Order: sequence, then C-alpha cells, then structure tokens
Amino acid sequence: MRQQTTGSPMSFFKKMKDRLFRSSDKIDEGLVAIVDAAAEAPTAPLAPAPEPVVGRTPDSVPIPPASKPPVASAPTAPIPSPIASTPAPPPPVEKPGLLGRLFKGEPEVARRALDDAMLEQLEEVLISADMGVDTALRVTSNMAEGRMGKRLSVAEIKGLMADEITRIMEPVALPMPIYAKKPQVVLVVGVNGSGKTTTIGKLASQFRAAGKSVIIAAGDTFRAAAVEQLQVWGQRAGVPVLTAPEGSDPASLAFDAMEQAQREGADLLMIDTAGRLQNRADLMEELSKIVRVIRKKDPDAPHNTLLVLDATTGQNALNQVEIFRKIADVSGLVMTKLDGTAKGGVLVALADKFGLPIHAIGVGEQIDDLAPFDPDDFARALVGLD
Repeated sequence: MRQQTTGSPMSFFKKMKDRLFRSSDKIDEGLVAIVDAAAEAPTAPLAPAPEPVVGRTPDSVPIPPASKPPVASAPTAPIPSPIASTPAPPPPVEKPGLLGRLFKGEPEVARRALDDAMLEQLEEVLISADMGVDTALRVTSNMAEGRMGKRLSVAEIKGLMADEITRIMEPVALPMPIYAKKPQVVLVVGVNGSGKTTTIGKLASQFRAAGKSVIIAAGDTFRAAAVEQLQVWGQRAGVPVLTAPEGSDPASLAFDAMEQAQREGADLLMIDTAGRLQNRADLMEELSKIVRVIRKKDPDAPHNTLLVLDATTGQNALNQVEIFRKIADVSGLVMTKLDGTAKGGVLVALADKFGLPIHAIGVGEQIDDLAPFDPDDFARALVGLD
C-alpha cells in the first residue's frame, strides 16, 4: 500500500515555478543567448561585382592610366525646359499580400539550426545549472536525435529539454511507501543544515492530516537547537516529540521511542539523527547502533531511511548520497531549498546517477512547502515553461 500526501498540486506547481526562478532564468537566459547569437550573426557579404576598367580596348587589354582619353565633364546644372513640367510620380508601392496583411506587425520568432556547435552550448547551459556533465550530455544527445539541422526556437528547445528531463526523472518519482505494520519506523539522515528537522515536521504534519498517528524522536541529541526546532514543528503539527538530555545516547532514545510507539499503536515513528560528517566513523557507528537497537523491537526496522539533501550544495549533493549510502541503507531522497539556488539541475543528476526514489521536494519554510515529487511539473518549472 502506498500513501501519497495530498494538497493543492496546481498551487504548489505555481509556487515551485515562482521560486525556481533562479534556475529557470539561468537556463532561459542561456537559451535566448544561444538562439539570438545565431540570428544576429552577420551573414557573409556577397562578393562585389568587379568594377569595369575605364578605357579597356576591344581585345581586353587595359590602357595604362597615362594614356586614358579625357572624359567630357557633365553640365553642372540642368537646362531649364521652356515647358512647365510636373514632378515625376513616385514609384508604385508594392502592396503586401493577404498573409502579409494578416501577420503585419508580428515579430518574427528567432530560430537556429541544431548543429554540433549549438549542442555544445546547450550542454554548457545545463552544466551551469548543475546538471553534471554526464547528464547534460544525455539530455542534449536525446534532444538531437532525429533533429539535426532543424531550425528551433527558444520555446521549442525548452519543450524538448523538459521532455528529456521528465523522461529521466519519471522512474524515480515515487511517494514514500506506507505499510500496514505499526509502527512504521522512518530513519531520517542528512548533514547538519540540510533541512532534516523541517522536513520531519512537514512530513509529520502531512501524515497526521491524512489520518495517521505520528511520533517524532529527536535523535540529534548533540545539538540543542535541533531538538528545540523539532519541538516547535511538533507543536505546529500536533505531534508528540520525544527528547533526551543533551549529549545522551541517541540509540537509547530510539529504543524508548519504539516502546512508546508500540504501546500507543502509532502508525509512524520518525527518528531524527545527527549529521556530522567531520568524523564519518563516529557517525557510521552511531547510526549502526540506532539500527541495532530498534531491530530488537522490530527486525525489519527501519522500514524507510530518508536522506534529506540541500539543493544549494549543488554537486556536493552527489557526494553526500555516496557517503550516506555506505553509512545507512538509504531508501529514498527528499530535496529541500530548491527555492534558494540557481542550480536545481542537481536533482536531475541525482536521478540519473543513483536512481533512488525521490519522495518529496521542498521550496520554502511553510508547513505546506513540501510536496510529492512530480517529474513533469519539476521539469517545466526548471526550464521556465508555463
């Protein structure tokens, strides 16, 4: 059974499009520059007709300049005619045809023929949006298939680009699975500052609105600010937050949270974790201990391990996926802060490289600024299509 949080898809798409303006503007400006550069490039002038050489003899042998015959000078002023004359009428103006009259005043849409040089420029635009070299090559190669030499406008290029991005992302656009077993344990991992705490609060709120009972465990016991922030989100969502004294063992808190969730018959237990990458060995051991402890209560836990990524980190997000896949058995991704970056293309690179499910994306700090990932809406917002 799968549960997808509901909301207002159209309003979220509009919000996403409005807030992805940095990425879409960057791509739009690049595409306009590529097409306009070709449209404004001066065409090679025709070779001028050779000027006749004055004084060429019938046998085409030129006469030296010194021997050129004098040329009679023309009169400096016209001889007045004894008969009054009216000025010559202007040449007739050619009237435009029917199509010309119908489309008069409409600007011509700039187009450019798709060639190797244009493909390289398109790749650079996508790479500048943090799509990565391999993914940018894949997108542009698919765009070019069967279209080389075809003249394309900016709008047509955007449409083709959005189609290819959607094709890459459709297989990974999956909501977080919801199971019948109670409690379903969701372990949330990610580096400090990635948006783990706000993501947990938003998800808890949405699941509660869908009729699920939720408990949150503030497992990042080393950061008092993280615990306080979770408590604020818990109050907003109407969800209890279990805490422990600062510096206490996160695994012990997770065990207590499992007991309470089982005792109360909660549908979901969401466990926050620390995100210190300075010492990966410590973090790996901490997460491993949490998993070992909760498996004493449920051998199949955790049922989901969500990695929260900050879009503003760009290509570094790929490195984080590599690290956390080794540290924890990551089952899905949530991308936050897409509204704060001009490099939203990193999400396409993640989908292309890892193929991990993308459950949700966030574009703000409000409780409804997190929604299930829709590949078509995202692709259109990313390239600036309505």
